[in-house]
Amino acid sequence: MEPLADSNLIVIGASVGGVNAMLGLAAALPPDFPAPILFVQHIGAHPSRLPELVSAQGPNPAVAPQDGEVPAAGTIYIAPPDHHMLLEDGAIRLSRGPKEHHARPAIDPLFRSAALCCGRRAVGVILTGALDDGTAGLRAIKQCGGIAVVQDPQDAIEPSMPLSALACVDPDFVVPLAGMAQLLT
Repeated sequence: MEPLADSNLIVIGASVGGVNAMLGLAAALPPDFPAPILFVQHIGAHPSRLPELVSAQGPNPAVAPQDGEVPAAGTIYIAPPDHHMLLEDGAIRLSRGPKEHHARPAIDPLFRSAALCCGRRAVGVILTGALDDGTAGLRAIKQCGGIAVVQDPQDAIEPSMPLSALACVDPDFVVPLAGMAQLLT
């Protein structure tokens, strides 16, 4: 496993329509994807089988991370219910900190921590969803030299999050979901 300090890291956030989007993305990723992926879906405190569902769709395993786990390339880490997923000193940290955008897990805490932890090696991706969670975090990734990717709002089930990101961040790429796996690879 490459140390996190030497590899890229992909952080993805979604809300309304995000489960289907992530299932499609996971199915399109190649085996042994070359970077860790950390994914936040607004699920609140509800029990979730999302890691199992994502794992069943593609060749890369999806897991609910353990606090302190170091992200490994080719693994999709899915924020567990009622916990923010953060990066600190190259490791995943789980927090029950205050809700952001009425959500825990929320996208902005992960993206901000990825910006600080990984700088230019961070790739932030905003997928379908309502309101504006992820916009401030995506801006932080760009300000720290990382790459900003936004799902084409016309392709999103709910375009509010992509539209918010486009209004506040100059993204490096705007692509439909069907082109996302190839771009990230």
